[in-house]
Amino acid sequence: MGRVVLVTGVARDLGRRFARQIAAAPTVDRVIGVDVQPPRGDLGGVSFVRADIRNPVIAKVIMREQVDTVVHMSVLPSPGASGRTTAKELNVIGTMQLLAACQQSPDLEHFILKSSTAVYGSSNRDPAMFSEGMNAKRVGAVGFVKDINEVEGYVRGFARRRPDVRTTTLRTAPALGPGLNTPTAAYFRLPVIPTVLGFDPRMQFLNDTDLIDSIEHATLTDIAGTFNIAGDGVMMLSQAIRRLGRPAMPLPGFAVGAFGSAMRQARVADFSREQVAFLAYGRGVETTRMREVLGFHPSRTTEQAFGEFAASLAPGLVSERRVRAAEAAIAGALGGSRDRPDERPEDLAVELTAANPGSGDHHG
Repeated sequence: MGRVVLVTGVARDLGRRFARQIAAAPTVDRVIGVDVQPPRGDLGGVSFVRADIRNPVIAKVIMREQVDTVVHMSVLPSPGASGRTTAKELNVIGTMQLLAACQQSPDLEHFILKSSTAVYGSSNRDPAMFSEGMNAKRVGAVGFVKDINEVEGYVRGFARRRPDVRTTTLRTAPALGPGLNTPTAAYFRLPVIPTVLGFDPRMQFLNDTDLIDSIEHATLTDIAGTFNIAGDGVMMLSQAIRRLGRPAMPLPGFAVGAFGSAMRQARVADFSREQVAFLAYGRGVETTRMREVLGFHPSRTTEQAFGEFAASLAPGLVSERRVRAAEAAIAGALGGSRDRPDERPEDLAVELTAANPGSGDHHG
């Protein structure tokens, strides 16, 4: 008999795509997709169960379906329209309840967490490359960085309580792909890209197809442990912006935060405090364990993943009007909007929404 796999977060694009892909694997018998909302696209042969993992009812689903493999993909880096409090509940409380349900299941054999390289944070004390045994160098983490550290802590506790269950944690680099709307993708879709003055951070990316393939590989491989997942190589932020052909707008760090608040209110892009730190210091991770222990090799390097994403963007995205609107919004955030009465900051929301339609996916 094949595996019975439960996948959380199937209402979002990445979760839905993974559930469909794993359902086609010859060693998988059944796949159950779980989320609080029905998926926007076709799930194919995946059985959908409308359930909230923050509710203990998830234990009944796992027990009833005799699930032997759980893939947790519903930890979100962006609060989106739901707000920070709801996002924290989904990330932390949801994971706690899911693990409590897994704790009770005698059938469970494998638990896979889709985590993020954001767990390491970003600071001026960072090493050139983070390995899996390292922790964030900056104390007092907030937002998603704090969430994902708490989530991983609960998963490690579960692994100690259930040593009979293989536990695999995948710390994935920011994913990019056509139609994928992560916070990183939304940032690079802006017609004028704000940067932190005096900084040119190193970045790693992961193609969205490679992201799904890495989770499938981990699901079907009997290997436990924690693994960094990223495309080979790094890119400087300045290189990425040049590849896009968009103008950069260097700003002091505090101004990037103010600009980000305006973007969040317009629901165009998410600039949390930890993302501003990422734009200043960047992040690099070591992927030797991914290749040599897990046995996964991404099909695209960091540069190739970004190149495919850049090529997928519609040409002519940078119009003179969008540039003026972006400048006006930044001036307004800095308190200088009165100097330009002919420009309206709200034009930016209209123009950027046109450039970045839909709320899409929020995986990191």
